[in-house]
Amino acid sequence: MSDLTQKVSLGRTGVKVSRLGIGSAYGVSERACRMAFDEGVNYFFWGSVRTPGMGQAIRDIARSQRDDLVVVLECYVRQAAWIPRSVEVGLRNLKIEQADVLLLGWYDRPPSPKILSVVERLKEQGRFRCLGISTHQRPLFQQYLRDGNYDVFHIRYNAAHRGAEQEIFPALPENGGPGIVSFTNTRWGDLLDPKKMPSGMSPPTAPDCYRFVLSHPAVQVAICGPKNDDEMATGLSALKAGPMGEEELARMRLIGDHVHGISSAMSFLT
Repeated sequence: MSDLTQKVSLGRTGVKVSRLGIGSAYGVSERACRMAFDEGVNYFFWGSVRTPGMGQAIRDIARSQRDDLVVVLECYVRQAAWIPRSVEVGLRNLKIEQADVLLLGWYDRPPSPKILSVVERLKEQGRFRCLGISTHQRPLFQQYLRDGNYDVFHIRYNAAHRGAEQEIFPALPENGGPGIVSFTNTRWGDLLDPKKMPSGMSPPTAPDCYRFVLSHPAVQVAICGPKNDDEMATGLSALKAGPMGEEELARMRLIGDHVHGISSAMSFLT
């Protein structure tokens, strides 16, 4: 994975994805989405916060280039009976017939058999191609891996939160495992904050954070959440810069450990 500009297979799904994905939550514009798509970015995460810019971009792109677009539709609904409506509303808003990934969002306990049954029927009906799941409880991914129900994992992974390197990545099969997509790559901006750096060190940039994540061979996609066109352009620079070398990775780990230590100390004090 030495060239971040090239698409890769999203785990066992066979779906070809860009190494950088875009999240809808922070107000990304239609123009920024189109700019990213023109640069090869095709992983569009239509999450729980659905700002209009990405929606319009997906509708426009899908009219002529649907096969080149990977649409991730997130569902936070916890009542099985309401899941079909949630999915249908999402698809209708985007004017597409099928999502590439249906993501069961933030399941810090396993979905009930009833939920999984409803989801399976939706897949049989052709409403999505691949099933994904996200959680902030890393040990659960090992159970989700054993269950074998999921094609894609959305995980929290960044320089300050590297637990996935012990709790998730080693458990993945060498071939045929779920696709791995990382979110919170800047640790909600903490890794970019000059006030939270070790003495004498400057903060990394957002592209540095994406490159750190994408330098791990287990990760196929890093989600960015640009607020404006400039942030989108900055994020795209990570792809051209490529993976990090060992010296850069060591620096990111040092900064990440410091940021994590500050957070732990603040949690203890409060």
